[in-house]
Amino acid sequence: MATAVICECNPFHNGHEYLFRTAKLLTGGELIAVMSGSFTQRGEAAVTDKYTRAGAALRGGADVVAELPAVCAVANAQRFAEGGVRVAKSFACVDTLAFGSETEDLRVLETAANALRSERVNALVAEEMKRGGCYPHAVEAAVREVYGDDIAAAVSSPNNILAVEYLRALRGTSIRPLPVRRQGVSHDSAEVSGRYASASRIREMLRTGADVSRYLPEIPGSITRPELLDRAILYRLRTMTAEELRALPDVGEGLENRILEAARRCGSVEELLGSVKTKRYTHARLRRILACALLGVTERLQTGEWDYVRVLGFSDRGAGLLCSCRGEIITSPAKSLRENGRNSEYLRLDIRAADLAALAYEEIKPAGTDFCTKILRPDTAL
Repeated sequence: MATAVICECNPFHNGHEYLFRTAKLLTGGELIAVMSGSFTQRGEAAVTDKYTRAGAALRGGADVVAELPAVCAVANAQRFAEGGVRVAKSFACVDTLAFGSETEDLRVLETAANALRSERVNALVAEEMKRGGCYPHAVEAAVREVYGDDIAAAVSSPNNILAVEYLRALRGTSIRPLPVRRQGVSHDSAEVSGRYASASRIREMLRTGADVSRYLPEIPGSITRPELLDRAILYRLRTMTAEELRALPDVGEGLENRILEAARRCGSVEELLGSVKTKRYTHARLRRILACALLGVTERLQTGEWDYVRVLGFSDRGAGLLCSCRGEIITSPAKSLRENGRNSEYLRLDIRAADLAALAYEEIKPAGTDFCTKILRPDTAL
């Protein structure tokens, strides 16, 4: 049997390596990494390309690296988790989902997952949202009122939020959850601790040229800069209609008009975000909306059906795991697109995401890498 880990590896750092190796040690089986491709849940291009990150993951303990479809990679926590679990459960061999969290107490995480389904909690959240509140804060306050501080803490930490969503997504499956306590620093922390630093801190250091060798098993060569996509994003927004914006995930209540108005007068994405952001619409939500606009990810696509596994790389031990996959295994995007099967629309999104992320480097990368990059192996990975 095998363990799955849903991750971004943005970039692959010592914390990921610890999670991978701890999960394999505790379960005794192989590990399948379901990894975001060219864009991440922050609504930004990944810090480096998916093949570089997949190669590091293979050398860091993964036996298979499968790409989380772009339509899920830029989704909110619930849909991100559901997409990752969909890929994981397509492998009949997967019996465990391991994930990092601030607590290893499964009882606390399961109670938090139940809290998010509570009618009382949802009623309190709805009341706060009517008053113009911020959704994450409304959820935390509602859970605290009904369940107490410990459970509220479990839905306020970014790592725990995803852990709770993984538990919700696993309901009805035979896959058991395996929380692994996060090492070193908290999510998005600016602090460092020994060999550990948060991915956001490492990205910042990479982009300023600081020495990150202490925190990464290997240092990527080419680094993206999100602001280099500003013109592409603003162009896309300025050529969209209000109706097209309303078709994106998480857009409603007139938000499309605020975005359109800001896009016409703002000269950068940061300026646009500052103009549109309110207590109700967080930076993270708005960034995901902008990423969806750029990529063409609509609500219809994000809630649609797909059943493919895009394999980026595998080890000798991982080769046998691929035989247990019950979905369409894609090792040749060109072949899959020629056949124009049921997953083609989603695969085209993945390819578009890679081509657009190639514009986020100071020296623009060529398009079409999905068609000319071979399946990675640990000894030959980039």
